[in-house]
Amino acid sequence: MSSSQRVRVSLDVDGSRYVDDVEPRTLLVQHLRERLGKVGTVIGCDTSNCGSCTVLMGGPDEPQHSVKSCSVLAVQADGASVTTVEGLAGPDGSLHAVQQAFHELHALQCGFCTPGMIMSAVDLLRDNPDPSEEEIREGLSGNLCRCTGYQNIVRAVQAAAAALRAQVPEEVTA
Repeated sequence: MSSSQRVRVSLDVDGSRYVDDVEPRTLLVQHLRERLGKVGTVIGCDTSNCGSCTVLMGGPDEPQHSVKSCSVLAVQADGASVTTVEGLAGPDGSLHAVQQAFHELHALQCGFCTPGMIMSAVDLLRDNPDPSEEEIREGLSGNLCRCTGYQNIVRAVQAAAAALRAQVPEEVTA
């Protein structure tokens, strides 16, 4: 197949269905930014080292998990459900607990790594709602920040974890 041939892909991105024709070599991060306008997904290193392009992606029968969208071709995401940092906000525009904690605890400086950090933290907290500092650092190890010492990022994830746990109703025991 030559690069001039296009392939039809269908994705659910942030709750909306998109059908588009793409070149087979188009990266998911390029498709999200250039065709769908999801510019919160940052193009960083293009080598999957920095994690700035992290999104949540899952198949029809599998839960979403964090992926570096610079290492996924748009054609590989055909049929997938993708959540970008823009898609985390509630329907009323309220910030996700992780976004809110990053804002309140100043877990950013230049902000370049922030979308990927937030998406990785959301994935981490889905799997581990009460992570230790070490588990947070391990969970975010695929994301690089060149500005901070990670302290406020870890604090923000801890605060978000507490906020998310507080939202879950306690089980009623008989």
